[in-house]
Amino acid sequence: QVQLVESGGGLVQPGASLRLSCLSSGDTFSNYYVAWFRQAPGKEREFVAAINKNSFNLYYADSVRGRFTISRNNAENKGFLQMNSVKPEDTALYYCAATSKWDVSNWYDNLRTYNYWGQGTQVTVSS
Repeated sequence: QVQLVESGGGLVQPGASLRLSCLSSGDTFSNYYVAWFRQAPGKEREFVAAINKNSFNLYYADSVRGRFTISRNNAENKGFLQMNSVKPEDTALYYCAATSKWDVSNWYDNLRTYNYWGQGTQVTVSS
């Protein structure tokens, strides 16, 4: 019921900052939990960060904790991923995802939890 479109990716140098955006439409954004996943060439899609409906609960993969920040603005129907101190290993196609619920069988870091996905935005970190 909700459509997602990512933007903000690009080519940046190691140590730089980048902010990804996820614009939603088609349904009330505040009804959805949101997550970011990424997929590098030859690798599985992996969890990056997740946020609940009111921004009270934030979750991060160990690989990005302390460097990335997930946030959302429900009034603007947007989710964000602020990426600081980026590394070459952060290079990947980044996806925004959404679901109407989390539970013990469909938790925040599970690919299968999310039934709505954006098209992805490419982030390349290289000198």
